[in-house]
Amino acid sequence: MLLDKIYYTVESLDGDYAYLKKEGDGQEEPKCVARALLPAEIMEGSRLVYEMMEYSICG
Repeated sequence: MLLDKIYYTVESLDGDYAYLKKEGDGQEEPKCVARALLPAEIMEGSRLVYEMMEYSICG
């Protein structure tokens, strides 16, 4: 499970935090993540992948 890829969409940005919605899971609440842990160029609607304890933008 640790090495699995998890896909998120940036639902909203609020100051130093971003709220990420896990793809394929409509019932789960958005995950609050410090923007310092995310790529600097994210914006609302960006698609991210979490892999090997890092977030990166999906192409």
